[in-house]
Amino acid sequence: MRPLEGITVVTLEHAIAAPFCTRQLADLGARVIKVERPGVGDFARAYDTRVAGLASHFVWTNRSKESLTLDLKHPEAATVLGKLLAQADVLVQNLAPGAAARMGLSHEALAPAHPRLIVCDISGYGDDPERPGPYRDKKAYDLLIQSEAGFLSVTGTPDEPSKAGCSIADIAAGMHAYSGILAALLQRGRTGQGCRLDVSMLESMVEWMSYPMYYAYQGASPPPRAGAAHATIYPYGPFPAGDGKTVMLGLQNEREWQVFCEQVLGQPALAKDERFSSNARRVASREALRAILVEAFSGFSAEQLAARLEAAQIANAQVNGMPEVWAHAQLAARERWTTVGSPAGPLPALWPPALPAEFEPRMDPIPALGEHTDALLAELGYAPEAIAALRQEGVI
Repeated sequence: MRPLEGITVVTLEHAIAAPFCTRQLADLGARVIKVERPGVGDFARAYDTRVAGLASHFVWTNRSKESLTLDLKHPEAATVLGKLLAQADVLVQNLAPGAAARMGLSHEALAPAHPRLIVCDISGYGDDPERPGPYRDKKAYDLLIQSEAGFLSVTGTPDEPSKAGCSIADIAAGMHAYSGILAALLQRGRTGQGCRLDVSMLESMVEWMSYPMYYAYQGASPPPRAGAAHATIYPYGPFPAGDGKTVMLGLQNEREWQVFCEQVLGQPALAKDERFSSNARRVASREALRAILVEAFSGFSAEQLAARLEAAQIANAQVNGMPEVWAHAQLAARERWTTVGSPAGPLPALWPPALPAEFEPRMDPIPALGEHTDALLAELGYAPEAIAALRQEGVI
């Protein structure tokens, strides 16, 4: 039995943060009913067509869900939603701030009739009526939150900031929403009461920024932008080998520095050089040290250099692109890939991390828009002619 079997989640979601949260709830066995706009659906469906005609973001975050089309602005939608929520355990939404409340879907409005319901509101800057803050109504996209949270100030090269290559602000909010819902379900098991979770992308991202913030505490200089290298530990980052390929390596302490000099570089005297005798000094003299390392590495291919690093038990990695990750030997050896269904046919999917071996996660198909509308409405008691009427009126 999966941990969340018997739990029903109704979600008014789009883009990444809420869909990523609810997909993980589905992985654990929850029934996730995704409410989408008729004819259009979650706008992430149209981001691209890179996965056999489907959108890459949508494929990633929407497997194992049931798609119900419903025009939330139509007067009849409230009746359908009411029937859904009567049997739901969790409502998740990341509509524009205040939109759910205007439809009577705030925790405050729903709690009298649904005292066990957990309502999770995900927004860019937080949506607390008592403490709205000046940013509450600002549009909040992933890159904008990366910028507001200071992530761009510590990411990139010395000359230019860079965004993360994936949607980390959305991912951060989705992960905090997911863990918050799990905690709320545990609490409800003890108290019998639901609650409201107010998840902010900004606050989620600032939590992830705590290390550079503390590093720059009380006006101290922040970690410098150092490209793919570590900003405050050296040597830790990418270095060219003699064959033009790149090797990533990282040292964490003085013992490793000494071993690195002796066994990898073959220059034991370098470990005693005062310029490099501590991590702080190596960071301060990184350009001089980098020149020495690049010269030493020029005599080895990337494969040879990796072998020397591995023999010395110095942490190292390949700088992989997407094809290498798809074919990664470790993922293959651990049998971490499976397939899921989709409107475009079977697609590869990674097994969810951090789940016990006692159950298999739910890995059901990615839904077509409105695929489950008729079945869900029939389950709620609507006769075929009533469903046809709703469709004729544009409700579904």
